[in-house]
Amino acid sequence: MARGDTRHSRRRRNGRPGRLGYWLPTLLVLAILAAAFASFEYDVPGRLGWSEPPEPAAVAPPSGLDLPELAAPTPVAAAAAGAADPRRVRRALRPHLGDDDLGPHTSIAVAGPGGTVLFDNDGGPATPASTMKLLTGVAALEALGPERSFETRVDRVGRGRLVLVGGGDPSLRRRPSGSGADPAYADLATLAGETAAALLADGRGRVRLDYDDSLFSGPTASPHWPASYVGDGVVAPIVALWVNEGARADGFGFEPDPARAAAAAFVEELEAAGLEVTAEPRRVADVAGAEVAAVRSPPVRQLVERVLAVSDNEGAEVLAHHVGLAESGAGSFAGAAAGVRAVLERLGVPLKGAVIRDGSGLSRMNRLAPATLLAVLGLAESDRHPDLRGVVTGLPVAGFTGSLARRFVDVPAAGPGRVRAKTGTLSGVHGLAGVTADLDGNVLTFVLLADRVRLADTLDARAALDDMASALADCRCS
Repeated sequence: MARGDTRHSRRRRNGRPGRLGYWLPTLLVLAILAAAFASFEYDVPGRLGWSEPPEPAAVAPPSGLDLPELAAPTPVAAAAAGAADPRRVRRALRPHLGDDDLGPHTSIAVAGPGGTVLFDNDGGPATPASTMKLLTGVAALEALGPERSFETRVDRVGRGRLVLVGGGDPSLRRRPSGSGADPAYADLATLAGETAAALLADGRGRVRLDYDDSLFSGPTASPHWPASYVGDGVVAPIVALWVNEGARADGFGFEPDPARAAAAAFVEELEAAGLEVTAEPRRVADVAGAEVAAVRSPPVRQLVERVLAVSDNEGAEVLAHHVGLAESGAGSFAGAAAGVRAVLERLGVPLKGAVIRDGSGLSRMNRLAPATLLAVLGLAESDRHPDLRGVVTGLPVAGFTGSLARRFVDVPAAGPGRVRAKTGTLSGVHGLAGVTADLDGNVLTFVLLADRVRLADTLDARAALDDMASALADCRCS
């Protein structure tokens, strides 16, 4: 099928007008936004309040209930018919490969179990956008361990001085998440209550508060981002102490100094808990004191899952800074990039052509070949690396969760629910990297990157990638 025919057939499917016709007003708005932002990461549903519902609480069976012994389950599907055939994989992809909505440069690859490459269009390295978070997730789980958590604590210095010490908790909230929430995020209100209870029991009702965010070093914005990113609210300053990822209390943009804002919020929580705070908080570093109270983040495995599910830029950068600390003691953007690369090299991930500038994928200077992303996904799937499994369990599910909840519309029925993939979106850059199973039961890992997409083709390019991933799920590839 010719390139022009591919576009025409998708836009006029079943006699309906094409996506461009439906979305022309939206595309005009996008063009206006493009004039304000040179590039923008669109995968930010978590910041807009989209979240997964909490898991239901476990309910104990009534007393006296006699439950039968569990029997071995009957398989719900037949075993895979055999290894996937590269020719059938190519046949499934062929109708979509020439789609000119994807622009002049695509990098597309598919692998089977064990990393066997079934298709590669030899597109070479491309801008990965938020698929870079897959590398950050694997590096964090490997370098830090899946059960590691991050502590925010209050130290007492002398009789009446407190220091709020940031431990780089990317998920610290101001107030509790609510009963039964999973994950259970740490919060300042709880920390203030425990602090006040300890001091009041000791007869101390008046204190002064300082704060320490010195765990991370270097600039709070990557030198490889446009200078406007922080000021325009694309991403928060990356620091070791904040609440609600540095977001302003009014919901518009980010605090210019998130650590100072967190300390001010903590003063209010201390006063609400019954203490009198006598002075404005000051920034300090490495002040020796005795711990009064502390709260801890969810484990890294849950933090990684959330970062991937909702494409959390701030969370990804904080995790990358922790990798830098673990690898070289440098909790900075430079330390993070070097640390992620060092961990991946130890794991044997091919990094030919790779350029790693940040942990989130916001930098347009990042470059990754499909082989790198395929290897990272393969490690996370492998039984040899169970600690990395959070990278797969955190992937959004097509049509249902995270940054894919509103995707995979008007695609083959096999796509929604069967494709799990990390999205990647900057202006002009669109990608999917994830896993699916074809109709014969073959597990396929795929990377689909297009990094020269015209702004007018934004929605159609995303739809083309959804079509391609769904075609793999709908394939009988054995």
